[in-house]
Amino acid sequence: MSSRLEELYKGEIVDAMVKKFGYKNIMEVPKLDKIVVNMGVGEAKDNAKALESAVADMQLVTGQKAVTTKAKNSVANFKIREGMAIGCKTTLRGKKMYEFADRLINLALPRVRDFRGVNPNAFDGRGNYALGIKEQLIFPEVEYDKIDKIRGMDVIFVTTAKTDEEARELLRLFGMPYAR
Repeated sequence: MSSRLEELYKGEIVDAMVKKFGYKNIMEVPKLDKIVVNMGVGEAKDNAKALESAVADMQLVTGQKAVTTKAKNSVANFKIREGMAIGCKTTLRGKKMYEFADRLINLALPRVRDFRGVNPNAFDGRGNYALGIKEQLIFPEVEYDKIDKIRGMDVIFVTTAKTDEEARELLRLFGMPYAR
């Protein structure tokens, strides 16, 4: 069984993109390549349990095991040494990617307080979109009583689009609620 967004992409989205951008070949149509969910856990340097609970939260939200990320170099001001575990990330592809995107766009983002849409200009120039989430509580899987601390996360949509305009249109057709 495939996700609703995946079916939508295979049907209406491809047609709409071909019509708008005039692609000659259907393989030119940009698609969602992967979604990377990253969570920096600053207090992990003092408290090892904080990183474990962050990994558990991410696993709950994404439905996939998270990998811990380590510091690339030492920063004395932050009391961080090279190789110290300071966060976690997950790369979603295929079916899980579409299911996560569907949950994020249709369930989680509308639950954000005072939500007016996401920033339509958060593209990197190569067709990738970055979105910051302030708290993991917006996901319905996370129970308020079970979390120890509110943590934010970064969600990066990596597309095969060549330009930001193509990627913006692709995500708009997926239902991304851009601010006006």
